[in-house]
Amino acid sequence: MLTSRATSKVDTSRQTRQPHAVIIGSGFGGLAAAVRLGSRGYRVTVLERLATPGGRAGVYRQDGFTFDAGPTIVTAPFLFEELWQRCGRRLADDVELRALSPFFRMRFDDGEIFDYSGDSEAMRAEIGRLSPRDVAGYDRFMTMSEKIFKIGFEELGHVPFSSLTDMVRILPDMVRLASYRSVYGLVSTYFQDPRLRIAFSFHPLLIGGNPFSVTSIYALISYLKHRWGVFFAMGGTGQLVRGLVGLIDGLGGVVRCGAEVTAITVTDGAASGVQLADGERIAADIVVSDADSAWTYRYLLPAAERRRWTDRRIDRARYSNGLFVWYFGTRRQYRDVPHHTIVLGPRYRELLTDIFDRHRLATDFSLYLHRPTATDPTLAPPGCDAFYALSPVPHLGGDVDWAAQAEPYRQAIARRLAATLLPGLEAEVVTSRMLTPQDFQDHLLSFRGAGFGLEPVLSQSAWFRPHNRSEEVAGLYLVGHGTHPGAGLPGVLSSARILDSLVPDAAALA
Repeated sequence: MLTSRATSKVDTSRQTRQPHAVIIGSGFGGLAAAVRLGSRGYRVTVLERLATPGGRAGVYRQDGFTFDAGPTIVTAPFLFEELWQRCGRRLADDVELRALSPFFRMRFDDGEIFDYSGDSEAMRAEIGRLSPRDVAGYDRFMTMSEKIFKIGFEELGHVPFSSLTDMVRILPDMVRLASYRSVYGLVSTYFQDPRLRIAFSFHPLLIGGNPFSVTSIYALISYLKHRWGVFFAMGGTGQLVRGLVGLIDGLGGVVRCGAEVTAITVTDGAASGVQLADGERIAADIVVSDADSAWTYRYLLPAAERRRWTDRRIDRARYSNGLFVWYFGTRRQYRDVPHHTIVLGPRYRELLTDIFDRHRLATDFSLYLHRPTATDPTLAPPGCDAFYALSPVPHLGGDVDWAAQAEPYRQAIARRLAATLLPGLEAEVVTSRMLTPQDFQDHLLSFRGAGFGLEPVLSQSAWFRPHNRSEEVAGLYLVGHGTHPGAGLPGVLSSARILDSLVPDAAALA
């Protein structure tokens, strides 16, 4: 078990006068919640079942290479800056965020490339190179994306949907912004070229959504990136995790690793603490779960306490895609490959249908290739490169046997990369590891191995999503990708921000 340095700093006589908040999970949602609650006077204990903090944002280190296990793209950095400000500190003192341009390069199956950036003139030039008739459509689309952003992110991203009235209140805006359309459907009204329709609609895949079925509210992502840019944390995303743990330490909180929560205890209809796998019970005034929301309700909260999120409802819900991730290091550098590359296969809509609807592992694939050493060479030994290749795949609702399929699938990805961006790859790999949907379920406790929890379709968004303040028992709150507003770093950080309006001040409970 790993305990943060805060253990030796805490004044136990003061502890007894402070309300206690127990947080399940140390992903970004849980760590952000700990900072916010700690800065409001709560005594905070964060419980993480893995050996190191970060949850899905953990770090793998092997053979001199450093691999971010999860998120690599930082957008809306002000959400991190707010957390440091709550502690009287500056984010820049602990973490350097390096702006990236282009945000990513998209490589189409025919070899054509498209560089996506926040520079409007550069974007018009790129669009004009592929399809001159669509340049004007880009300007109109970004205007629409900004309108959606102002409602969906600025006005609603940090607002809890605790009652159906909250949902009814936003219906006129949703109709006005054509939220009944899919992201792809909305994008197609502005772009005629099929390649540009892909380039401006694929973003929901970064949060577990099928562009052909998720609500066009998620078209706000285009403007969000344009407004604040895309950044990389030097040293890897794990530096942000380390920084947040440091903030919690400074507030007198505790981060306990190797501490697996197996149950949320309930007394008189209210969450009263948690029980660990070793039998230890920890009392709490409030409990915050950063665990997968389906896992929280199915396996941590007793069935007798659940009326809305019953086993049947959880089983029948729609879940995001799974993820296959191959982390690898090479003995040489591929200097022509940018930090982020989207490598598209021969199919788009049909591949997504296989993944989301048929739950079938296709023989073709599209990839997100991450080369962090393009920005930070210290993440690999001198003269080497660190990579991960991420492929959206079906969640475990299908019949894929990953014990048998993982290595052949990895080999197919290696062949594809060698034939496109990384010549001679098979002979250059010096370190390798894989993460499959089975690992997401077994090691990250993700229901059905879904990479992003519930699929963000309209019927599972806002009020229809598990609430930030539990509908089942008092004193239980949810943060992270499985609650409102959803997955992605801005989403999970905003879910912790929502607690400011839901959790009573510590003085009220003291």
